[in-house]
Amino acid sequence: MEATVAVTPDQLPELLLHVAVVRPVFLWGAPGIGKSSLVRAFADSLGLDCVTLLGTQLAPEDLIGVPQIVEDRSRFAPPETIARDEPYCLFLDELNAAPAEVQKSFYSLILDRRIGAYELPAGSIVIGAGNRATDNALARPMVSALVNRMVHVHLRANVEDWLKWAAHNGIHPWIVEYIVQRPDHLWSAPPKSEQPFSTPRGWHMLSDALHSYGDGIGDDMLWVLASGTLTTAHASGFRAFVKTMRHAYDLDAVIKGEASWPRDPADRDLLYFLSETFRVRLIRELPASRDHISGGVRRFVLRAKSMLTELAEISVECAQLVIASDEAGVPVLPPWFLVEITRDLPRLAARR
Repeated sequence: MEATVAVTPDQLPELLLHVAVVRPVFLWGAPGIGKSSLVRAFADSLGLDCVTLLGTQLAPEDLIGVPQIVEDRSRFAPPETIARDEPYCLFLDELNAAPAEVQKSFYSLILDRRIGAYELPAGSIVIGAGNRATDNALARPMVSALVNRMVHVHLRANVEDWLKWAAHNGIHPWIVEYIVQRPDHLWSAPPKSEQPFSTPRGWHMLSDALHSYGDGIGDDMLWVLASGTLTTAHASGFRAFVKTMRHAYDLDAVIKGEASWPRDPADRDLLYFLSETFRVRLIRELPASRDHISGGVRRFVLRAKSMLTELAEISVECAQLVIASDEAGVPVLPPWFLVEITRDLPRLAARR
């Protein structure tokens, strides 16, 4: 199912509070963005136990139960985990990954809140969740009768929401600071092959590993952990960032002229990281038009052109990375700045 409108993690609790208490909700989203943890946190906020059933691990009888004879008649006895006397949150995770026979078993539970003779206690809520086929995750077509029995909500990763959550959940400060500088690295689209990719869950796992090792972790092991939880590009960027943290070497120092671009071949990953960070800074701080720019911005532009000249002397590839267009070929830096770069860089290089 494709998303037309999506909500952020911060918006989800209020939506569930108004909708999930009256109708079943199905939560769509990419792997690793926090669907399960958000549902459990929502159940906790209501004081409800959260009972999780994984669609990929169920058979029909696991839900509807097995027949038993009661007063010369047979009836199905639902499992103890479901047949409770007190209200609870029934979380049907990976529901759309379940076989069609299992999906059918949920019909009456989702629509009528009933399994055979057993009815969910008043005040119980039912929430389903699953990944999309476009995420290269296990996802079977959801039968139309089941689709029509739930309110569908699409969840998207949000950097501001994640940073607020991270501040109260012990995420390693290196990771928090890195995501502040590179918010575009919080999440990446799942690859088509079996490779790690960046998600809030992946960053959380890396944080746990870093806490376990301590800040004295060696560079080689840091690389092993980062490349095992993130995309290769993001792992390389994070590794270089940690190097800047350990050596007090950051982009601000280069901009102020207190440090120069790293020239040592062993620091090539650091050079790439600083180049990417410089690109992000230019995108954020340069105005769309050069009309009426402040004196501070004008001084920053002059310094930026000089820095690009210095960078090109070390690595033309890194200099090109700073001013490159996006994947669609659309320039990301203001046209007026690109014109000045084209015009002034040869003269600046000659002057040096």
